Amino acid sequence: MAEIILNVDVREGVGTGGARAARRAGAVPGILYGGDKAPVPISVNEKDFKKSLYTGKLLGHLVTLKYGKETQPVIAKAVQFDPVSDRPLHFDLMRVDETAPVKIEIPVHFKNADEAPFNRQGGTLEIVRHSVEILVRADSIPEELAIDLAGREVGVTLRFSDIINLPEGAAPTIADRDFVIATIKTSSAGQSDAGDTTVEAEATEG
Repeated sequence: MAEIILNVDVREGVGTGGARAARRAGAVPGILYGGDKAPVPISVNEKDFKKSLYTGKLLGHLVTLKYGKETQPVIAKAVQFDPVSDRPLHFDLMRVDETAPVKIEIPVHFKNADEAPFNRQGGTLEIVRHSVEILVRADSIPEELAIDLAGREVGVTLRFSDIINLPEGAAPTIADRDFVIATIKTSSAGQSDAGDTTVEAEATEG
């Protein structure tokens, strides 16, 4: 079940004027869309919205929308922020069926980097994809996709199949190949150190 509950009000005014009125009243304007129903302009108390947002479990996650006594599962698809104050200005909620698959972008995190052999080998992790779009049940959306770097050495290529916590039944939207997420290469510092070692060895031999 969703952990976050958003208590929403239906906005009477639409467009820029309606959104500004909601902000003046201490709310964040938004839009509810999806399914077989028409979009509905909504708003959420700004303090409550920020509290939910800062948990890190709002954007891209299954949450519960509550309007009066009615509730329904939704996914927070996007939040727009003021570029100066970082105040949330607008949000989008998409209606979903908890058991139905949805396309969602999930961030990729790398575990145990400090313990990986490539650090001692002068290697560096070069990330190709910081997030991956997957098709997954709405009630099984993970907070992150994890790749374990323990035991990884220089020269290794990390692909989608290396993800260790993919929910059951989930699949990438790129389905034609086991695509690259990151590579482990020799860093410029590592190459320099190797070169210095070679020079020292040659000098000793000479």
